[in-house]
Amino acid sequence: MGSMSLWEYANPKKFLTTSERILPFFWAAAAVCLVVGLIWGFFFTPDDFRQGSTVKIIYLHVPSAMMAINIWVMMLVTSLIWIVRRHHVSALAARAAAPIGIVMTLIALATGAIWGQPMWGTWWAWDPRLTSFLILFLFYLGYVALWEAIENPDTAADLTSVLCLVGSVFAILSRYAVLFWNQGLHQGASLSLDKEENVADVFYYPLLVCIAGFVFLFIALVLYRTGTEIRARRIRALATRTRAQA
Repeated sequence: MGSMSLWEYANPKKFLTTSERILPFFWAAAAVCLVVGLIWGFFFTPDDFRQGSTVKIIYLHVPSAMMAINIWVMMLVTSLIWIVRRHHVSALAARAAAPIGIVMTLIALATGAIWGQPMWGTWWAWDPRLTSFLILFLFYLGYVALWEAIENPDTAADLTSVLCLVGSVFAILSRYAVLFWNQGLHQGASLSLDKEENVADVFYYPLLVCIAGFVFLFIALVLYRTGTEIRARRIRALATRTRAQA
């Protein structure tokens, strides 16, 4: 029964009604978590004994990098739903998420470069994780471009879903490159089940609040943008029907 109720949201009208009702909660939760987390992290935590004040970049870098990878995973899941069940809302949700993923990847790359310059002495290094992350960014761009290049929406959804499957390899590499290749400048995970790999508690708790803020912000944005995509699809369908009748 629970699984059946989940598929009800594949109905565009049901999706729009529900998303409009819950959106204010996610906007508010995102605003509170981001304001609290960033102020706490940037103004009320000490400098690191090795990295100095540059350590505070983690409050933007870690959440944006996590979201960049997980947004692609979300796109993979919704693309698979489209391929298997042909639910248009899932395809449009993947399309809506991609530009958000681009921004998150850009934030992660930019903040990584800002952190890397004083720590590594260079803005960029062809490190395994950095390289796979850059390739993931290019896949995001290609995904958006493919949607825009193909006029038929169902064909575009099919081809972008295939591209999403291929790009998922680089999403996995971006997450686990440090483990696959021992060499490389990039440090290990800042958040881990292994207590030895976690950042110190003074940085850890505001970082969790920032991550929650980024998650809530993504949910709010993807719900809003998916609703916009549904309405745009309706407008295109009405315009096509009007031209056919004329």
